[in-house]
Amino acid sequence: MNRLFTWVALWCCRILALGPRPLLRLVASALGSLTYRLAPSRRAIALANLRICFPTRTAIAREEIARQHFVCYARAFLERFEIWFGSEARLRSRVSLNDIHHLEVFADRPVIILAPHFLGLDAGGVRLQLDRQFASMYSQQSNPVLDDWTRRGRSRFNAPLLVSRQHGMTPLVRALKRGMPLYFLPDMDFGPRDALFAPFFGEPAATVTTVVRLARSLGAAVVPLVTRMTEDGYEARFYPGWLHPNDDAQETIADGVARMNQFIEARILEMPEQYLWTHRRFKTRPPGAASVYG
Repeated sequence: MNRLFTWVALWCCRILALGPRPLLRLVASALGSLTYRLAPSRRAIALANLRICFPTRTAIAREEIARQHFVCYARAFLERFEIWFGSEARLRSRVSLNDIHHLEVFADRPVIILAPHFLGLDAGGVRLQLDRQFASMYSQQSNPVLDDWTRRGRSRFNAPLLVSRQHGMTPLVRALKRGMPLYFLPDMDFGPRDALFAPFFGEPAATVTTVVRLARSLGAAVVPLVTRMTEDGYEARFYPGWLHPNDDAQETIADGVARMNQFIEARILEMPEQYLWTHRRFKTRPPGAASVYG
């Protein structure tokens, strides 16, 4: 019954996403506002994150960001089905890919595409597939129907290599060594393993060191790709890349991780409502530190 319900719900979302855009926006606004009121645990996580990251803003201002975030989240979720199942022409018209020269300048070395958790993440990733084959890691969904739809939606073009997080990094490292770009999501709290505490808006956050370690060991460039929701669709934009020298005298791993977080912070300040605030970014705490989420 659970699988049947999921299948029916996903088909309804798919039909809605490919229908009139004003209707989808209306449904997304209503759904986002309703979820903000009826999902107290997720609302509390978002408000706790915003309180830590924006301590100088008023509670009312932070609540407004959270409300906007839930509406944007609902819109991104529904429009994801357009991204996953719409035509190639429709995808190109809805998602622009900008400043790709920042990626092409590193054609002579391995490249890690740094993709922070903004709500347009799927749109940017699938749009990039039209022009590039790449490798990426995904988190397997507990619901098999949703997992199947997610994998099919994220592997539409150019046969990307998608590796479940449960299978580890080895296949991705091999692909990176072969010259396939690695599309990597760096900013989730997966616990203390392979992570260190780095400042995130001034608060220590468990941050994976994978990007910095791979860049150092393979001489890979790190090129950010940030996807912004716009009034008409999505704008995926590459930013100037950088290298992480394999020499602690120039940059320690901690320095490299902090630099990565600083870049993400700067993009969040440009569009705070579009960052994934409902993730428990500060779940793992330094020894002796109090829990952020109660």
